[in-house]
Amino acid sequence: MKYEFKPSFDRSVKSLSPETKHEIKELCIALIDILSGDQDISAGIGLKNLRKNFWEIRKGLKLRILFRWRADHIEFVLAGTHNEIKRYLKR
Repeated sequence: MKYEFKPSFDRSVKSLSPETKHEIKELCIALIDILSGDQDISAGIGLKNLRKNFWEIRKGLKLRILFRWRADHIEFVLAGTHNEIKRYLKR
């Protein structure tokens, strides 16, 4: 499986606090471990299909990561709040 971090993802993480950046990094690593079969899905990760190829994972109520899942390719698109994810999908 291939993993790609889009420029939009990098921009969305750039202005966040170091703690939040660390949480996002841990969440991305957890998703990669789950998809590679190294780890089981835990209820706390909140994996959800939003649209055809768009999925989100979340940690708590505020922190969400939007990614596109196509066959054997994962593109991390955006990290942000529920409203930021919703706004991105409207475009």
